Amino acid sequence: MQFRPDIKVVDATVRDGGLVNNFFFEDEFVKKLYETNVKAGIDYMEFGYKASKEIFDVKEFGKWKFCDEESIRSIVGENDTDLKIAVMADVGRTDFRRDIIPRSESVIDMIRIATYINTMPAAIEMIEYCHSLGYETSCNIMAVSTARESDINLALELLGESNVDVIYLVDSYGSLYPEQIREFSFKYQKIATKYGKQVGIHAHNNQQLAFANTIEACAYGVSYLDATMGGMGRGAGNCGLEALMGFLKNPKYQIVPVLKFIQSEIVKLKEQGVVWGYDVPYLCTGILNVHPRSAIAAIKENDKDYANFYIGLWDREY
Repeated sequence: MQFRPDIKVVDATVRDGGLVNNFFFEDEFVKKLYETNVKAGIDYMEFGYKASKEIFDVKEFGKWKFCDEESIRSIVGENDTDLKIAVMADVGRTDFRRDIIPRSESVIDMIRIATYINTMPAAIEMIEYCHSLGYETSCNIMAVSTARESDINLALELLGESNVDVIYLVDSYGSLYPEQIREFSFKYQKIATKYGKQVGIHAHNNQQLAFANTIEACAYGVSYLDATMGGMGRGAGNCGLEALMGFLKNPKYQIVPVLKFIQSEIVKLKEQGVVWGYDVPYLCTGILNVHPRSAIAAIKENDKDYANFYIGLWDREY
């Protein structure tokens, strides 16, 4: 039994999970999650988004949609731990020059820039700006399952030539199978090796493959692994952190604190009616490689007519 010291586990519960409840997490929940991640040996905790308050109404979202410095500090203080703090900044949805302060003045360690292929130049601009402020950076290329291979290749070269630290493979629609993840991992790793970068994976569970795809990528050299408590995340959710803890052999990672948090906090959220996780409509959107918004709506309406949902989805998309 061996472990790879290059592996970094990233807890994205507040950020991806916030898409389920509009980021209205109680401070006690976030504080307990932070303390759990410290005890469990997690490497990074993603608190949420650096979203623009000009675009998003602060009355409609909890504070983790915006991740003001004082909000994070109210949870972590000076963060005198080995756990690093991350936030996500969406291209076109973040006033990054106004809202991202120098790293020397912030408790945040990493800015994770999220982009589609067609906005890669804007992503590069954000990466370079955040790098100049002293932050670690990653770039999450979303929806690569729908992108042309030539565009992906160009995007990866541009990122390789940039100052980004980690390039993320993102299965936005939960449509990829392990053999495809393997091919993408080889492609991303080739660029990473050429330019001295790391590669990460962020998987969605539409076809119940988030965990399988995460460990498949890990087996082929991907080292930054995203997961969430109880798989909490948009729609079908993500790779369960508890499953990942069970898989990794590094003794620094401890599963018991994770299990305790799930039983005390995640179960409570579900009992309160917060809904996420695998369901048949998500399977349908995953099979057809389309955005899960229609599945989210169907589940919200408690629509159990799965066959007609699939047929209608096929007719609309194809």
